[in-house]
Amino acid sequence: MRRAAARKAMRDHDISQRRACRLVGVDPKTVRRDKLPDNPEVRKEMKAIANKRRRFGCRRIGVMLEREGMIMNHKKLYRLYTEEKLGVRRRRGRKRARGSRTPMPVALRPGQRWSLDFLSDTFGTSRKFRILAVNDDCCRENLCLMADTSISGARVARELDALVRIYGKPASIVSDNGTEFTSRAILKWANENDVEWHYIDPGKPQQNAFIESFNGSLRDELLNEEWFDSLDDARRKLALWRYDYNHVRPHSSLENQTPAEARRAHEQFEGSAHDALAQTDDEEYEKQTRKLSL
Repeated sequence: MRRAAARKAMRDHDISQRRACRLVGVDPKTVRRDKLPDNPEVRKEMKAIANKRRRFGCRRIGVMLEREGMIMNHKKLYRLYTEEKLGVRRRRGRKRARGSRTPMPVALRPGQRWSLDFLSDTFGTSRKFRILAVNDDCCRENLCLMADTSISGARVARELDALVRIYGKPASIVSDNGTEFTSRAILKWANENDVEWHYIDPGKPQQNAFIESFNGSLRDELLNEEWFDSLDDARRKLALWRYDYNHVRPHSSLENQTPAEARRAHEQFEGSAHDALAQTDDEEYEKQTRKLSL
């Protein structure tokens, strides 16, 4: 009350702050003290997430806060985000040619379509290395991030054999027209495994949009943020980022689920389908089941 009276005296009678505080009997420091910011716990956690994941924007930070039990209105979240000055600086992209674009059919189940592409980076004294990325287009899961100084078509075929043993054989694969993907080793692998291999049109990366989007996230969140001392160091950091991408990082196109959660949801849905029930040729068993169903 006294602080309010001091402020009212300063405003109505045009006297100094020190004199107004002396007349009312309050310490000037209490009048000058600024109001503390609201939600200090949320602000602290928001800063911690932004420091660890510097390329996360307001929406993804909000998802990470919800996982910690800090749920709030999106307007309040954006206000706190802007007050803390956590905005992500947008990197300028290269100019792209405009033309007609045909939408890619949506993969409805895991293993229906895989996407492949290469990325490159450097380590040590500017020595280059390449990264082979393999993604499942349905659940956006990254199946492989293999790094080496040189990757041939035969090496790609060996990696695909390893992935088939783990995830099963895909129905189709999409890639560009790189020499590794058009080599005899890849053509032989696709023929022997009876996998349809689709090559996008030259100069049309948007036809392989899922892997291009993944490449942008990988480069934005890891390759542009980290220094690699050696090939082993690059492989270690790629493995850590791959686990984080598949199991922790929320994906906006999956309703902020992780790719691993999306795969489990698809597998549970297919496992509960009517055709997934075991069938039998025993007529007596079928008669008993009909009676039970009635």
